[in-house]
Amino acid sequence: MAAPLTDQEKRKQISIRGIVGVENVAELKKGFNRHLHFTLVKDRNVATPRDYYFALAHTVRDHLVGRWIRTQQFYYETDPKRVYYLSLEFYMGRTLQNTMINLGLQNACDEAIYQLGLDMEDLEEMEEDAGLGNGGLGRLAACFLDSMATLGLAAYGYGIRYEYGIFNQKIKNGWQVEEADDWLRHGNPWEKARPEYMLPVHFYGRVEESKEGAKWVDTQVVLAMPYDTPIPGYMNNTVNTMRLWSARAPNDFNLMDFNVGDYIQAVLDRNLAENISRVLYPNDNFFEGKELRLKQEYFVVAATLQDIIRRFKNSKKGFSGPVSFDSFPEKVAIQLNDTHPAMAIPELMRVFVDIEKLDWDTAWAITKRTFAYTNHTVLPEALERWPIGLLETLLPRHLQIIYRINQGHLDEISALFPEDMDRMRRMSLIEEDGGKRVNMAHLCIVGSHAVNGVAEIHSNIIKTDVFRDFSELEPEKFQNKTNGITPRRWLLLCNPGLAELIAEAIGEEYVKDLSQLQKLNELVDDDTFIRDVSKVKQDNKEKFSQYLEKEYMVEINPSSMFDVHVKRIHEYKRQLLNCLHIVTMYNRIRKNPKAPFVPRTVIIGGKAAPGYHMAKMIIKLITAVGEVVNKDPVVGSKLKVIYLENYRVSLAEKVIPATDLSEQISTAGTEASGTGNMKFMLNGALTIGTMDGANVEMAEEAGEENMFIFGMRVEDVAEMDAQGYDAMTYYQKIPELKQAIDQINSGFFCPKQPELFKDVTNMLFNHDRFKVFADYEDYIKCQEKVNELYQNPREWTKMVIKNIAASGKFSSDRTITDYATEVWGVEPTDLKIPPPNEPREALDETARALREK
Repeated sequence: MAAPLTDQEKRKQISIRGIVGVENVAELKKGFNRHLHFTLVKDRNVATPRDYYFALAHTVRDHLVGRWIRTQQFYYETDPKRVYYLSLEFYMGRTLQNTMINLGLQNACDEAIYQLGLDMEDLEEMEEDAGLGNGGLGRLAACFLDSMATLGLAAYGYGIRYEYGIFNQKIKNGWQVEEADDWLRHGNPWEKARPEYMLPVHFYGRVEESKEGAKWVDTQVVLAMPYDTPIPGYMNNTVNTMRLWSARAPNDFNLMDFNVGDYIQAVLDRNLAENISRVLYPNDNFFEGKELRLKQEYFVVAATLQDIIRRFKNSKKGFSGPVSFDSFPEKVAIQLNDTHPAMAIPELMRVFVDIEKLDWDTAWAITKRTFAYTNHTVLPEALERWPIGLLETLLPRHLQIIYRINQGHLDEISALFPEDMDRMRRMSLIEEDGGKRVNMAHLCIVGSHAVNGVAEIHSNIIKTDVFRDFSELEPEKFQNKTNGITPRRWLLLCNPGLAELIAEAIGEEYVKDLSQLQKLNELVDDDTFIRDVSKVKQDNKEKFSQYLEKEYMVEINPSSMFDVHVKRIHEYKRQLLNCLHIVTMYNRIRKNPKAPFVPRTVIIGGKAAPGYHMAKMIIKLITAVGEVVNKDPVVGSKLKVIYLENYRVSLAEKVIPATDLSEQISTAGTEASGTGNMKFMLNGALTIGTMDGANVEMAEEAGEENMFIFGMRVEDVAEMDAQGYDAMTYYQKIPELKQAIDQINSGFFCPKQPELFKDVTNMLFNHDRFKVFADYEDYIKCQEKVNELYQNPREWTKMVIKNIAASGKFSSDRTITDYATEVWGVEPTDLKIPPPNEPREALDETARALREK
């Protein structure tokens, strides 16, 4: 019998990762050696694995640069409408492998590295994750950039180049400990600094009124230095740009008024300006009203709008005289990723009115047609509300503009509802209760022509509840755009075995049109295909088991069910409910060790915001329970609990393909969409979940019978809120729940500190907004159904195939196509930009074809 193929050998056979041409491999090896010597100034005797990674990254980047320049030339020639995606977070992860796949170089690079006697996986592991995001919102932005390039849109991502991304999480004695993520310490081969486009951003100062209008004077200036990262589309030669701004102090910063002898201090004070881009705020779904955060938000929009207007003016080449902004919304679409970049609205008004001298009404009409706003959460604690006093100090002119926008808005409402003072109070941009504050969501809604939620259920909640008054006023403004994920990273890159199996079954076109996965429904009863899908999953589980054993020194049973719950730690995501299930399983094994039990490896991972006490207690509880379970000889290999340390994009790429059961168990009506749920579905995991976020649409696509749905629906939660939720009744009524809570409360899981989890149980009994006990019983029953099906591998895998076949809707290509046609007014194109080695005429020909189209 032939020896099984290694992962490396399997990958060689995969056509969707590009053809291995002999000349390609030779050229890559030559490039690799050239960069090792001339860029890194090393030879093979002294080079480290990191040097080899950098040499390969520069070699791959060489293949990007020509396409990148060509794409920008092409946009200059054709002058399409440009889309600007403004986000305070871009959670990019690693870039090397994604770039190789999108350029069709993966197999050739694998072969070249193999011939050089190196291991590709080792090199890939050397790359630092670009962790410039907290979770879903930032990762969505990254997927969107991939899709916009793949669909040939002239699109730009704009954000901040944080020196320190999301903290590295260490688990010490079961507690989360944060460490700074110095991701740039070795340099970043993918970015290009552009000091020639450095721009000034103003803060503080005062407003001077004159006949010419308002003038913002006596400001403090910080410079915004752009760093550009290429964003390649999949196999279409399009390479778009993500531009991230870094804060720099001007040379005269604090030096103008220094006394002799204070020169040193004045130079040291430059850090104050540069702190703006120092660190990402590590809060997910929580608003923290710090001055530095507001500075970050204004910094990114002020620099970006200058860039956008420069590009708009340059596109009027050959035009003399003052530029007309009438066509601005025909050439510019700006998408606000949540309220974080909301200051773009008053800033564009300031530029139009104060600098370009447009009259207010014209400027306001153009502004509204330019902006669109995506809402990402309905949790009240997540909505941004900036204190008036802070705005007055930091951005005095913008506060005036916001007041004027609000006045016009309230005038419209009072004309429609003359006596309704309560409605005016509810809809004002300025909130009076608890100190005067600007409601940034209201500003975004009033200043945009389109507002969307990120899943059908979420968009409905926005319309009928959170922003009901606004939706009644302008119903046509409100839309839904269900989130998606890029199939390049979340299938081709992270699960090559499954990607190739699907390509063999239905062809390769699905990579750019994920709806073609529906064709897999024809193979649901095909014994060979069922066996192959099952084998890919088992291979992924064995590989991940080895990783866990190496990292956590725990012996894993690779044939156990891998039950995975990875996401930010938050009460609404209900990791506590999962924890109660672990305790219940543990008690059942202890009670009857001889009874049959479906073995499980429960894997939980995620970061807690550093200031979020309850989230940190939840991590400690899970690790404490895990310690007891994993060491109990009665349990043996039936149940293992792993807390994944430092969950991040590159770790998601390992765990998701190995997962059997995906936990998506938020309280109905709290998770806006979720995108982890989509990644698991596409990679052949079954979902246990509530009818919340995109789970609802996943159930529509796959059929509710092909998911494990449990718990209250949105209506049930609303009814319970109206009647009052009493946790004690569930505790008294359900013996297994009572036992679990009593163990947690009594110190069974932390005998040395028996009082440790009192805060957790107190919250569960007295102020649990997310009603963990109310869904416990149904969750446990649903988990029993999971066990039952898992014992029938054929039926389980058939359900897996149905889920993969139904996951086509959840491609970010579909989401972006919807945004493009329904919000931005642009058309995706499958036109391929000619590669750099083709003559210039080919580029002109493509440009002509696009114009005719």
